[in-house]
Amino acid sequence: MEKFAAHTLLSHSEVKNYLIDTLQLFEENTPLIIEEIGDGNINYVFKATDSAAEKSIIVKQSDTLLRSSGRPLDISRNKIEADILKLYHQLVPTYVPEVYAYDEKLALIVMEDISACKNLRHELMVEQTFPAFAEDISTFLVTTLLSTTDLCWDKKEKKQMVKAFTNIDMCDISEDLVFTEPYNNYKNRNVIIEDNQEFVETHIYNNQALIGEVAQLRSNFMNNAQALLHGDLHSGSIFVSQSAMKVIDPEFAFYGPMGYDIGNVIGNLFFPLARAANYSANEAFSQWLTDTIETIYDLVESKLTLAYDQKVTLSLYQNEAFKAHYIKEIMADSLGYAGTEIIRRIIGDSKVAEISEAPDSTQRVLMERHLLKFAEALILNRSEITTGKELLELYRVSAPLAQQNGG
Repeated sequence: MEKFAAHTLLSHSEVKNYLIDTLQLFEENTPLIIEEIGDGNINYVFKATDSAAEKSIIVKQSDTLLRSSGRPLDISRNKIEADILKLYHQLVPTYVPEVYAYDEKLALIVMEDISACKNLRHELMVEQTFPAFAEDISTFLVTTLLSTTDLCWDKKEKKQMVKAFTNIDMCDISEDLVFTEPYNNYKNRNVIIEDNQEFVETHIYNNQALIGEVAQLRSNFMNNAQALLHGDLHSGSIFVSQSAMKVIDPEFAFYGPMGYDIGNVIGNLFFPLARAANYSANEAFSQWLTDTIETIYDLVESKLTLAYDQKVTLSLYQNEAFKAHYIKEIMADSLGYAGTEIIRRIIGDSKVAEISEAPDSTQRVLMERHLLKFAEALILNRSEITTGKELLELYRVSAPLAQQNGG
């Protein structure tokens, strides 16, 4: 249709017409139900359902502006998302939704409906457990990350991929919200509960040892085009059931350090763990989550080692000392980026529900301090931790430190 020749935000009726007339994914006169299901800040997400045929699909359209602030955004991020989902579908087809169509002018992706799975963050908030999650997410991480490095990929093709996935606007958001504003509130956008203002001043804003390490992590994020990253792999971008896992929303994708994706997964699992410790008596859930975090760390390292041996063929890279150093750096980066993810979600204005919806109380004050001290320790000691067990021990010993250093 001519009216769709340029970017415009589609109405419910236009989405329906587009799916039926332009893409012909449904028969003409299908009583198609269109509902908006997205709650994000930069996209519109619709679910189209033909209840009679028990068929549904998802339509995701990118806007040119942030809903909250009106900040301009390059809609090419939508093409990056479509391209990486297609690549993921080649590498790990069971772990991502299938893309049915992509319209570059409309910045619109039509893809598989994965509503049989549920948002992992929401499920952990109500203390659901998923026994296969550690196995699934570690396989996803190792396969998608190592396969897209130039240890495994043709070096010329990898350089073309770096160019194709140069994601300027979305990386700029991360560089600011993750690595700058939580340590220097120069835009006055940080949101800190009153009882923790002094604590944050002392232990974050004025902590030069911490800031020096975060500067290294920021520089690595910006300059180390190691592997193709999802770029925003928190628990809200992962959907799960008892038999499946799906990863969505890779619009922040770019070539960066592998540890950033791994660290985002690990870091976000400490929010429901801290919430359960402070507001729940569900010991079975806490134990499962503790075991899951430990297992993810250990499985990522062991699967990386195995995949490295299977996929890396250049004799220079088959050197055992190089391999050990390479994997050790990835795991250290992962812990550092887990720390920056925890800090930014507590201090910055992009919160997680586990923290923002916790009742204002002494418990919340101490929970936030515990997580901040833990994140600080992760960043400062990231090269010294070698097992999932040591990671969890660091979390445990950070709790009394948070109370002793009340600011």
